[in-house]
Amino acid sequence: MTKALEKSVGRALLVTARLHRARMGERLNALGLFPGQEQALKALQPAPMTMGELATLLRVKPPTVSKTIGRLSLQGLVTREGGGRDGRLVQVALTEAGHKTATALDAVWTQVEDELLDKLDGKERKQLRRLLRKAAKGLSKAGVEVDDPDADGDEADSDA
Repeated sequence: MTKALEKSVGRALLVTARLHRARMGERLNALGLFPGQEQALKALQPAPMTMGELATLLRVKPPTVSKTIGRLSLQGLVTREGGGRDGRLVQVALTEAGHKTATALDAVWTQVEDELLDKLDGKERKQLRRLLRKAAKGLSKAGVEVDDPDADGDEADSDA
């Protein structure tokens, strides 16, 4: 590996992201889920939505959402129903088991987040969030908004 690659921020981010995904995968597997399915469950937790709305929210293509929802449906975690005036619109909703699993995901996320940030103090955590948001904005395409809930509104977070 070249020195430039060893010092690359992008490489460090990639390695960290892969480790995070692997750790999440281990924890999700314990719940009978695959990486990516947790995002769909959490997105559907507040209210049902159409497949198109879910694809947009998750920033994936409709066939990807279709496959994910198909698998979650087989597991009994979501239901699909024809919606309203246009029978082509499919509404996706969590089942009771889906709601329980979505709630259990909060603990999984917190555990992995704690491991990820274990070596950082509160100030470093806040700085990392801010810098990652800036980096994401730099990579985003023109006209595409980056998810930025409350931007730096996490100042009140208790990361100390």
